[in-house]
Amino acid sequence: MKLILVETTAQARLFLDVPSLIYKADSNWIPHLRQDIEKTFNVESNRSLRNGKVDRWVLEHEGIYIGRVAAFVNQKYSEGMEQPTGGIGFFECINDGKAAKMLFKEAESWLKENGMEAVDGPINLGEKDRFWGLLVTNFTDIPSYALNYNPPYYQSFFEENGYQLYFNQYIYKRDLYVPTQDVFVRKHDALMSDPDYRISNIRGRTWDQVAEDFCAVYNNAWGGHHGFKSMPLAQAKKIMDSLKPVVDRDIIVFLYHQDKPVAFYVNIPELNQIFRHVKGNLNWIGKLKFLYHKLMRTSDIMVGIVFGVDRAYHGKGLEGALIKWSGDHIVSLKRYHTTTLTWIGDFNPKMMHIAENLGAEQSRSYITYRKLFDPTKEFKRAPIVG
Repeated sequence: MKLILVETTAQARLFLDVPSLIYKADSNWIPHLRQDIEKTFNVESNRSLRNGKVDRWVLEHEGIYIGRVAAFVNQKYSEGMEQPTGGIGFFECINDGKAAKMLFKEAESWLKENGMEAVDGPINLGEKDRFWGLLVTNFTDIPSYALNYNPPYYQSFFEENGYQLYFNQYIYKRDLYVPTQDVFVRKHDALMSDPDYRISNIRGRTWDQVAEDFCAVYNNAWGGHHGFKSMPLAQAKKIMDSLKPVVDRDIIVFLYHQDKPVAFYVNIPELNQIFRHVKGNLNWIGKLKFLYHKLMRTSDIMVGIVFGVDRAYHGKGLEGALIKWSGDHIVSLKRYHTTTLTWIGDFNPKMMHIAENLGAEQSRSYITYRKLFDPTKEFKRAPIVG
């Protein structure tokens, strides 16, 4: 077996091709878009690379490419941690412990050479909503777009190579046709009896207006708290630009108080129900297939990507009002039968409690692992938010 550092365009294609060997007999696998993965390794499209470094390798055996891994360093990722911590991601490997060990060893050696004292994985050099964590339960439901999917045996690979559970990640699912719980009905009715409050989707709003509303709620909900930095309006506009091709305006919902945006519930269709027809490549043929299936409303699962409430309005029942309104106005469209919530870490019990109060159930779980390079140091789980 031989490790090959990815340095050329041809080697980058090999890196993208490795999963087709691993999952060739897995009918449940939906490949990540090649274009999405390549953006991770492109300094122009991945801002994290401007303050970081990345290398990646493929593992070859007798002319067959049987594994891959990437290693990341980003100074900002380590801020607030007890030791400089890098990451590994995009790990794929045949069911061979020796091959897996070679991949881990190479990535860890590179991280040590770059001053790291610990490694988290599998993670992504970028936002936590993409390619983050190892799937450990439920290998049968459709994999969600941009979330990892992997064989069950990967868990033993990580744990046998010294990786320990840093935090659990839970995906929640809710049947949209289950009536909204009474507690949320009461909160909705009480809040909406005040004419200063209103709820609406984003129909009739320009993308600039939607970006301004999103930025306002985000910054008042999280900006400057719990490690979240304030979001500039320009970044909010970029987020909205990225959503334009996939958005359903009926399922992005804002709550206003005296015309000030104070809460949001942002959903998109489950894109993997469309991308399973694209076969991992959004080239011109893939784009035509995407457009066709989008127009045909192939996706009947709704994915909640973010739910936020202005801190000044906590305890006023805004969450319940949003859920009740969505139950009345989204279910009636009869386009979606299920909603899934993007992963919630076990370091955030408040959000887990909210999801469970909504009647959602844990349907899938992931693990983010950590390995300390000095085994004499004390290992600590991810700190609880708040």
